[in-house]
Amino acid sequence: MFGANLRKLARKHASISDLSRRLGINRTQLNRYLSGESFPRPDVLERICTFFEVDARILLEPAESLTRNTLVLNSAFLTDFMGKAPLNIPEGMFPTGFYRFSRRSFTDNLRFIVGLVHVFRDGELTFVRGFEPKEAMRQQGLPCNARAREFRGYITRQEEGIGLVISRHDAMTCSYNFLNRVSSYENNYWVGYVTRTTRESVLGTRVTRMVYEHLGRETKPVLAAARGTGFRTEDELLPYHKRLLQIDVPFR
Repeated sequence: MFGANLRKLARKHASISDLSRRLGINRTQLNRYLSGESFPRPDVLERICTFFEVDARILLEPAESLTRNTLVLNSAFLTDFMGKAPLNIPEGMFPTGFYRFSRRSFTDNLRFIVGLVHVFRDGELTFVRGFEPKEAMRQQGLPCNARAREFRGYITRQEEGIGLVISRHDAMTCSYNFLNRVSSYENNYWVGYVTRTTRESVLGTRVTRMVYEHLGRETKPVLAAARGTGFRTEDELLPYHKRLLQIDVPFR
């Protein structure tokens, strides 16, 4: 079985010589593995598994079933619990376009963060992308370059709304947002909360209310909203955002 599996995996490569070089295995020895005449030492076997991104089942199971599934939501173990929720979210539930959001700062309870995110669809999935305000990064002693500030995530359906699972590069920090649509004149507001993955601290908070306002895709309102992002005082918040945040009501 090992020889047969190795032959199937090797077909993806230009030549046995190239594969031999990339694996760091003598070509003659590799041919013996391929023909089933020889079996590799444990350390060589580990090198082969790592290269082809398979596991030790290469010894017993057909090659078609060996590829490691590194996409968590594609795991058969989670399919009936989480795997289908991010698929085909209707535009009417959470439209494509830019959103302005407001929330209390996690590091300064007297100020608020106003930000901008872009929601877009790629096939069956819905994604979100944005950047942390530079001032917020500086306050935490973090780099202010675009890579450090960028965050991305995906959107998933929940029983009473939608969830946004968001992370910065290399999962340095993550957050979970839950939003539910609010009745309004243009039906373009969502309210909920955001929680971040940090240790408890007496100096900050880990969960707070959040408001999302759909701005659409027109350049003029999006640029106007972008100019108003960053740290804001309570008095500087948009009136309807301030109302939905219920600033004087404890979060439960």
